[in-house]
Amino acid sequence: MRNAVYNRMNRTGALLKLTCVLVLLLAGAAQCNAAQPGRLLIYAIDVEGGQATLLVGPTGGSLLVDTGWPGNDGRDAMRIQAAMRDAGIARIDHVLITHFHVDHVGGVANLVERMEVGEFLDHGVNREDSDITRHDYAAYVQAIGTTPRRTVHPGDTIAIGGLRIVVLAADGEHIAAVPGVRPMPNAACASEPKWELDDTENPRSAGVLVRYGKFRFLDLGDLTKPKEIPLVCPENLIGPVDLYLVNHHGFNLSNSHAFVDAIHPRVALMDNGPHKAGSPEAWATVHFSPGLEDLYMLHTAEDSDAAHNSADALIANLKGGTDGAYIKVEARADGGFRVTNTRTGATKNYPAE
Repeated sequence: MRNAVYNRMNRTGALLKLTCVLVLLLAGAAQCNAAQPGRLLIYAIDVEGGQATLLVGPTGGSLLVDTGWPGNDGRDAMRIQAAMRDAGIARIDHVLITHFHVDHVGGVANLVERMEVGEFLDHGVNREDSDITRHDYAAYVQAIGTTPRRTVHPGDTIAIGGLRIVVLAADGEHIAAVPGVRPMPNAACASEPKWELDDTENPRSAGVLVRYGKFRFLDLGDLTKPKEIPLVCPENLIGPVDLYLVNHHGFNLSNSHAFVDAIHPRVALMDNGPHKAGSPEAWATVHFSPGLEDLYMLHTAEDSDAAHNSADALIANLKGGTDGAYIKVEARADGGFRVTNTRTGATKNYPAE
């Protein structure tokens, strides 16, 4: 019976997407959000070691977290558009810029040339004493022009129909309590080293917890260990998640044991590049965390070894192959979800627990 209902929802979603395309072709509409009944769609888009993660809610509302790199003839914006076409949307309602490093904010200019954006969200102003980052922040401000922009703080929410999205961290601060989550003591805190805080934009990252019914997705941008720990020590403020976008592309400056074990992900996505991040230490911390079923990667980490890469079936872009394949997640309100590797077309189902 469950499969029959799910198949009917898939057919309904396909018809809605087809209708949206026809509207765009025949009427030249500026936007057409195709609802995906009973589903939250999440796309981990290949932007070659940066971040661009697209979420489309069950009523068609959308959130893009970061925009990838600039240049490359608009490559990253076009890859975002490919995911949008798959989801059946023609505009982005909210763009959250986690922080002002070029691999996260650099693609804004290319993005706004190609599509309508409802609003930009970020942690405020650049905090890094670096000419490169000052340049990237200024380019971002110039590119968004008159598009609405909002500074987010821990505890703020992002409104998308059917979803509950709360900001957990921003500008070096973190939320005091997550609505609906009972903080629990974290025994792993006692053995966690004291990590030194760096002065880059990374620990200023804005990050969110997204809830769709029982399903929970965590994306904290490039948050580093000294700022991960206060979210789970001495008490775990986040609780377990179903899907974890691995912090900082899988660099070992992030992904502390006390943090990863506390959030207890079922599935993790690592948005690494072929020669960026995917650090063996971070890979192992996530891969061997309690309860993890699978760790998907956007690229083979070519500077690592076979023992610290996932199986080929879990990697979107293999060494020596073409790039641009993404990982697609379709989540249901009962907590179940399925993950598709678009390179292979294979889908794996993770039933509700």
